Amino acid sequence: MYINAGYRAPVVVPYDRVKAVQYAHRWALGRNPRYYNFDGFGGDCTNFASQVIYAGSGVMNYKPVYGWYYINANKRSPSWTGVNFLYNFLVANTGVGPFAERVDVKDVKPGDIVQLSFQGGNRYDHSPVIVVTGAVPSVDNILIAAHTYDRDMYPLTEYSWKEIRFIHIKGVRK
Repeated sequence: MYINAGYRAPVVVPYDRVKAVQYAHRWALGRNPRYYNFDGFGGDCTNFASQVIYAGSGVMNYKPVYGWYYINANKRSPSWTGVNFLYNFLVANTGVGPFAERVDVKDVKPGDIVQLSFQGGNRYDHSPVIVVTGAVPSVDNILIAAHTYDRDMYPLTEYSWKEIRFIHIKGVRK
């Protein structure tokens, strides 16, 4: 039997929701100078959501093209700043970094992501971060933080959308 002595299977650790939400509140109405501001290039919402997820996970996935990472404005994965790319990475990730599942609204927690489609047709446009939920989460009791149009403690119901999806971060592989 061949054993690869250099291989170590990733260890699953909890996603730190407290750190994620603290980061969201700290930077919702400003910009962390470590990251480029993409407001002028289609919006900064998913860049901000990725920063929040990174604050709660502490691990990036540097797999070319299909990973999730940020080195600088020109060296980043599509999933770091692209709404649909982030969703695809999180729900399909079997490697290092955060991993998630699409869930019903009642199953989200602070630190999770909601994505909104303004046109419909399964094309999503915005990635706010959930910072507060009611005891049983519903669209009526979720507050978000977001970039592009900067928001913190903002009611989800203030948005108008055609489609909505909720992404629950299940854990992190290190």
